[in-house]
Amino acid sequence: MNDRYPRIRLYSEFEGERYLTIRDSVNITFYMRTAHRDVARSVLNALETYRRAIGPRLLGWYVDYAGDWQKLDDTGWSFVHDELLQMEGTQLKLAERPDARTGYEFGYQGRPFDLPDYDASPGELTSLSCWVPTEYLEEHGPARVRELAIELGARLPFQSGHAGLCFHFNEWLVGMTRHVRELCFEYPGLDISTWESTSTKLGARLKAVQWLTFLGPPVLQEVGGVSGLGSRLRSPETTVQALDGDRAVITLGSWPEAGTTEPERTLAPYRELARLLEPWLFLDRRRLRGFTPEDMRRWERRFLD
Repeated sequence: MNDRYPRIRLYSEFEGERYLTIRDSVNITFYMRTAHRDVARSVLNALETYRRAIGPRLLGWYVDYAGDWQKLDDTGWSFVHDELLQMEGTQLKLAERPDARTGYEFGYQGRPFDLPDYDASPGELTSLSCWVPTEYLEEHGPARVRELAIELGARLPFQSGHAGLCFHFNEWLVGMTRHVRELCFEYPGLDISTWESTSTKLGARLKAVQWLTFLGPPVLQEVGGVSGLGSRLRSPETTVQALDGDRAVITLGSWPEAGTTEPERTLAPYRELARLLEPWLFLDRRRLRGFTPEDMRRWERRFLD
């Protein structure tokens, strides 16, 4: 257990069985305006990097075309490879277990932007997202998790990305965000993980300010590049590191923090970065179930107001 963030375990009951449906985890997500076929090999490499980091046997299930969970045996892995390397676009979801959030999950949405008849919306993006439980963070240390995030991002032509603490749940399961609403304002550093819906409209904007915030073109250039960021961010806990391909990662302290509503734990480095990046933040997302319009505004602006 770590005093930097809470231990969250919320359960649901179904047919007499109890299932873990919401938990604290660390999420790593990247967004790209890149056609699936142009990034497929890099995504496969990123998946293998993730598997090496967590252990090759921890991902045990995948979602098939019908939306049903199937075992990731040899046939399942053949399905994953074919989807990545032979399809014009695809959606993948892999997890340790199909019936509970264990903290280990991998997701990918590859858009066929290169097809002439594909009617993409202006904000639609290809996206990759993966999770590790906070137990992994505690066992391996934050430096290893940061290294993993940077290694994953190095393989991808991302426009933006983020890594940090989150509420980990199935965003399409009815009722989940109502329970998140009861906790999210107490811990502003825990993001609400909605990568699937966010990737349909994010575009060149930034989904979140988190422990690690990844910037690529065009936003990095618009804020003055790595040198411009470094000169405008004053917190001693904040570092800005240049990455290959005109990209950068901003790190807000040595550990991810959940924060609280107490004055001394309101995450000042997060607030400083959010104010700098406010013109590019995604502040008009869909209203989550259980949230009023005022709740959504308060949540989106939690580091700004």
